[in-house]
Amino acid sequence: MTSITPIRSPKTDWLLTPENAAVVIIDYQPTQIHSVNSINTSELIRNIVIVAQAAKAYNLPIVLSTVNVATTRNQETIPPLKQELADLPSYDRTSINAWEDAQFLAAVRNTNRKKLIMCALWTEACLTFPALDALHEGLEVFVVVDAVGGTSQRAHETALDRLQQAGARLITIPQLICELQRDWNRQATVNDFLDLMFANGAFVGL
Repeated sequence: MTSITPIRSPKTDWLLTPENAAVVIIDYQPTQIHSVNSINTSELIRNIVIVAQAAKAYNLPIVLSTVNVATTRNQETIPPLKQELADLPSYDRTSINAWEDAQFLAAVRNTNRKKLIMCALWTEACLTFPALDALHEGLEVFVVVDAVGGTSQRAHETALDRLQQAGARLITIPQLICELQRDWNRQATVNDFLDLMFANGAFVGL
């Protein structure tokens, strides 16, 4: 019952690790949240907060973006998520496709990570477009399916199909957390791992 040592290189591992991935969170704003119809609103908010907490627990770079706040057409990131990410800059845009915003694009590239864990609203627009562009540039995209949503179930599922056909990998929150932790011997993050899994409901009853 001994883990392989030394562990596989966390920078070149083909699985997600805290050293080879970054988290991208786009447009979790009131207008977008309240027009999502593919997932319960409370569940969506809870799940994106867990993703943010996981990113912080494992020290992943996080790129946060909003759309149309400066133009006053839209409001800021929802408070529960903004509270988690209060120490991070938020890149506001007018472009529906965040990849077409110079500051956002520079922030993603400056992470120097080839694996992008992406969450955005809506699935069919502000997730699909930058994800497709990232794939086109040779990056790997991992979509957290239980932390995103579309304006309808069909819009959401069709967008996920398109992304998967283009090469994106679909993952869930429990899978993401387990993949980042990988080994119970990594004591520094075991408590965070347990807290996150309990918050997600994966360890109910333990």
